[in-house]
Amino acid sequence: MKEQLNRIEGSAKKELSKISDPKRLEEFRVKFLGKKGELTQILKQMGKLSAEERPVIGQLANKVRSDIEAAVNRRREELKSAAEQMRLAAETLDVTMPGKMQKIGRSHPLDVTLEQVEEVFLGMGFDIVEGPEVETDHYCFEALNMPKHHPARDTQDTFYINENVLLRTQTSSVQIRTMEKMRPPIRIISPGRVYRSDAVDATHSPLFHQIEGLVIDKGITMADLKGTLELLMKRLYGEEARVRFRPHHFPYTEPSAEVDLMCFNCHGKGCSMCKQEGWVELLGSGMVHPKVLADCGIDPEVYSGFAFGIGLERITMGRYSINDMRLLYDNDMRFLEQF
Repeated sequence: MKEQLNRIEGSAKKELSKISDPKRLEEFRVKFLGKKGELTQILKQMGKLSAEERPVIGQLANKVRSDIEAAVNRRREELKSAAEQMRLAAETLDVTMPGKMQKIGRSHPLDVTLEQVEEVFLGMGFDIVEGPEVETDHYCFEALNMPKHHPARDTQDTFYINENVLLRTQTSSVQIRTMEKMRPPIRIISPGRVYRSDAVDATHSPLFHQIEGLVIDKGITMADLKGTLELLMKRLYGEEARVRFRPHHFPYTEPSAEVDLMCFNCHGKGCSMCKQEGWVELLGSGMVHPKVLADCGIDPEVYSGFAFGIGLERITMGRYSINDMRLLYDNDMRFLEQF
């Protein structure tokens, strides 16, 4: 039995030196030290020994088991260390190699234009105000001098949620909310998304963006409106930009005017972009109607003001010579990478 124990120890150490895989190491441990291992099988025969021989063989068997267990643990640590070194070597970074170029995103042309418009108005002392896109009939129509059954409502093609709740068709509703909360002087713009039931084509979309402006103070005249819009157009389109005002009608303003911009493509000579007219319709504007002021608690005998609304998409298309509004929404990288 002593010879068998010595043979098992020698065989185990010899075999252990050749193991280089953690899985094989576990198989080795089970082979020699498991419940059905070689060392266990030897110990099961100790019952046949005499009382004098048992302590001697038992002591030797425990030493052999202890030596093999210690050797297995050492080998496990060696394999673990070797695997760690291999992993570190594989993850080593060569800092002298050139870096990979990362694709950098760009601002959307609508965002760029909106930021520039906001910068112009902030420079003139305006505040930027936002409001809810799901609006009530009162703020979107009635407070803007368009009661129920008003003919102007027929042109809005509104998305109604129920009889009194709708998706706003204009950000003028923000102006009403502002006039109810603030006392003059008021100088604000209210950019945001608006919704109208339009068919999608090159110049229309059921979702688009508007920038509404409002100024209320003592002594505000049409000249202030004209000067403000002319400054905006020159900042956006250059010092040569020219605008013209045409009489119009809006329930919210009186008097009212449509504002055209001289075609940036033909400079007033006439081309396909401006439909041979030399001018491009840009926005609606006018002096705030006295009834609207009074309904918001502002005395029209003391205060006056002007308002305007301009489509962000229309400005952007003009600035970048884009002839189809759908390009702004399609997320086509070939288009967006040009900006």
